[in-house]
Amino acid sequence: MATTPPARRSRWAYVVPLAAAAAGLLFGISASVSKGTDLRPGQVSLAGVVEEANRKVLGQQHDAQGLRTEIEQLSERNAPGSSELRAAASRADAIAPQAGLTPVKGKGVKVTLDDSRRTVKDLPEEGNVDWLVVHQQDVQAVVNALWHSGATSMMLMDQRVISTSAVRCVGNTLLLQGRVYSPPFTITAIGDPATLVKGLDNDLDVKDYRARADLAGVTYDAKTVDADFPAYSGSLNLRHAQPAK
Repeated sequence: MATTPPARRSRWAYVVPLAAAAAGLLFGISASVSKGTDLRPGQVSLAGVVEEANRKVLGQQHDAQGLRTEIEQLSERNAPGSSELRAAASRADAIAPQAGLTPVKGKGVKVTLDDSRRTVKDLPEEGNVDWLVVHQQDVQAVVNALWHSGATSMMLMDQRVISTSAVRCVGNTLLLQGRVYSPPFTITAIGDPATLVKGLDNDLDVKDYRARADLAGVTYDAKTVDADFPAYSGSLNLRHAQPAK
């Protein structure tokens, strides 16, 4: 009597249990790692990222200032025995005020620039969305006009402006020496107030911005103030420089 050979088991009979075991292992590892929390973080807030970056920059600037102070103290301690150190310290002290490395007070002018609260629908027919925000060239125009009008010292937001300071905008935010600022933007300069205001009134680029203020509602406000500037405390390193021709 012929016998029927036993049926061969399908490969799926082996694959399915193995896959189930692997899935169970992965679930167990995920539960252990997450400890009940979501392994997929929620949407990252850009404002939060910027704020955290600002905090880090402030901390690094504070650490750098502490190290510079320590170096100065060590240099002063050794200066009496070194004519070269004394001469270098004397030269540094002489140029410190012009370099923005000492506090300064005086009469001056404070200019505030801010984005418009209007919408594109409120603009004249020839207007566009760019009219509604403050741009890098607007801030730079005010800075240049104040320097050209005889400003002796300047602050942009809460930072001293020195020869290596660069005004840059990313979107509608201002990037200055590693820190990010949102409008309104303030530029404060020490100098003869009447001369500074006259220089702002006569500057063509500032006039263009003020025309936009009338048409689109961006803010332009200039007023006389008693200014009190701290010494610049950021980095003085030059990355690129060449003699002026």
